[in-house]
Amino acid sequence: MPFITQTNRTLLRKLTQLACHLGASDAKTISTTEISVEEDLAKLCREPRCQNYGLSTSCPPYVAGPDGFRKLLKNFKHAVVFKIDVPSEILFSNERREIFQLLHEIAAGIEQSAIEMGLHDSNAYAGGSCKQIFCRDHADCQVLAEGGECRNPLCARPSMSGFGINVLKLKQAVGWLSNKTHRGTDPDTVSMETVCGLVLIG
Repeated sequence: MPFITQTNRTLLRKLTQLACHLGASDAKTISTTEISVEEDLAKLCREPRCQNYGLSTSCPPYVAGPDGFRKLLKNFKHAVVFKIDVPSEILFSNERREIFQLLHEIAAGIEQSAIEMGLHDSNAYAGGSCKQIFCRDHADCQVLAEGGECRNPLCARPSMSGFGINVLKLKQAVGWLSNKTHRGTDPDTVSMETVCGLVLIG
């Protein structure tokens, strides 16, 4: 990891502690050089077409994608990656919405705290479509449909998928074991899974 001043080390430690305080199972600081951005992962949003494609400004085709994210990464040296451990039977149930809502809220909380610490360019990313998580009961994303303001600007954050961020490699970079679970998996076979969020700190 690139050299970190004592001040930055303290701030980063506070942010990882905050993530756990907000509900994360664990949080780590990583170098942005450990963030893998892959075109093929972003393409999965279009083919096979994700059911959330085009439903909000935080998902493709309304995000900058892998190229834009790579350019953005050049402005950052460090990031906070955090996870929530989830029983697999919950991850594929109606309760999953609450898990992803918490994921977004933690990401947004870290971002806001970093900004308050003087790290004004910090950017947070989470998993899942903000349309399905926060505005499922609304017909449309208010920004797209009316050119209005986001209904949940303090919580909703862009989905990592649309930028091609390889979450598996993020987990490997910080030493978190991953059991990739699929819908229909027997909960007794794979009892836990993780969902992750990422905050660029700068």
